[in-house]
Amino acid sequence: MTWLLPSVVAVPVLGAGLTVLIGRRLRLQRAIALSGVAFVLVAAVLLLIEADSNGAAVAQLGGWPAPFGITLVADRFAGIVLTVSTAMLIAVLVYAMAQLGRDALDWWFHTKYLILTAGVALSLVTGDLFNLFVGFEMMLIASYVLLTVKTGPGEVRATMSYVVINLVASALFLVVIAFTYTVAGTLNLADLAVAFQTLDPAVRSALGLLTLVVFGIKAAIFPLFMWLPDSYPTAPTPVTAIFAGLLTKVGVFVIIRTQTLLFSQDEPSTLLLFIAGATMTVGVLGAIAQNDIKRILSFHIVSQIGYMVMGLGFLTVAGLAAAILYITHHIVVKTGLFLVGGLVEAEEGTGALDRIGGLLHRRPIIAVMFLPLALSLAGIPPFSGFVAKLALLQEGLALDRGIIVAVSLAVSLLTLFSMTKIWGGVFWGETTEPSVPAARGMTVATGSVVALSLGVALFAGPLADLATRAAADLVDPAVYTGLVLGGG
Repeated sequence: MTWLLPSVVAVPVLGAGLTVLIGRRLRLQRAIALSGVAFVLVAAVLLLIEADSNGAAVAQLGGWPAPFGITLVADRFAGIVLTVSTAMLIAVLVYAMAQLGRDALDWWFHTKYLILTAGVALSLVTGDLFNLFVGFEMMLIASYVLLTVKTGPGEVRATMSYVVINLVASALFLVVIAFTYTVAGTLNLADLAVAFQTLDPAVRSALGLLTLVVFGIKAAIFPLFMWLPDSYPTAPTPVTAIFAGLLTKVGVFVIIRTQTLLFSQDEPSTLLLFIAGATMTVGVLGAIAQNDIKRILSFHIVSQIGYMVMGLGFLTVAGLAAAILYITHHIVVKTGLFLVGGLVEAEEGTGALDRIGGLLHRRPIIAVMFLPLALSLAGIPPFSGFVAKLALLQEGLALDRGIIVAVSLAVSLLTLFSMTKIWGGVFWGETTEPSVPAARGMTVATGSVVALSLGVALFAGPLADLATRAAADLVDPAVYTGLVLGGG
């Protein structure tokens, strides 16, 4: 199975090169893009099965043993996130093909999409800090172009904060890499986990805080989130949907990986729990103040990140398992909500709540798809969001962390309020004149994401068990280091 690890990066990159070589043959470009992302999905499922059955798959590229060569690792945590992420990449790609028609944004859309896929995959399976930087840059460079393609001057200005702040984060990441190599003499994550055990506590804490800032910018945690609500709503729906579902969650993934592997603690982190509560609160208050579907959902990205950080802040198996389950649920639900928002914009010509209404009577299928996603985001039973939030609340009460539990409950109620605001503005009221009807492929792709979100709720038990096994690996760094430094 180890040969699959480099292939999840190499195949999309190869596909991107092929789409450039074939020129403006759109059907062939689409076939290559779908095939490339589908391959990554199949590989991710196989790697997850392997990791759950026999331990993490480890590949040492070039025959160089760790920590000297390039190491790729797919443990349960990486396998879960990679599988769900690539499933969403396929759904959004199908949606984009239906919405964009022969234009496809531009003739290089599929090239950039495949590079984005490769960057996400590399960020999730890399075993060293330098190639983590490479994976992030692949992902971010593709996202820079996707955000600004075929937009006007106003939209470009709105996305400048995204570009500038992420460039600053990348520069800080290089500083982290330089400092880390200076004090530890290695960048391999498993080797760093061993080296940091003998590192001066003050130096280790400083590196931990700097690392949290770097990846906190990319994950949009409080107070580093202000770039997100302005930049995401300006992009075309497929681009916004995949950014909303994946990019910040890759940041959260790396925060969890580094904090548990390199900077682990024996008791809950007050700092992380404060950040979690502040992220939830500021995000949901921002969402309530908005009057546009995409802006409401963009602020909710920030708010929901807080729940994932909350699980990490507990630093227990149950807390991390709840965080992993929440990431799984949120990738699917948030992608689906943005796709539904795109359907509304296609039907109404706008996402402004004060300019649309009555869509329930004219297009009830959109309302049917929106409702379970909205209720899941708010944590209403029996949907997937309820399962993940319940796990977080139970662990918070068990650890006697009543304040963060109370905050998370209040934020859930406010999230439900903001979802009813969208429901009332879009689906109730007087019927407005339709714009261009949404293409059938857009509806089918959105429906598949809704079905997957229901599947997450239906199979919550087995998924929670899998998340618990993944979390058990995370709280014991020796599991990771033993597999990597022991040669797999």
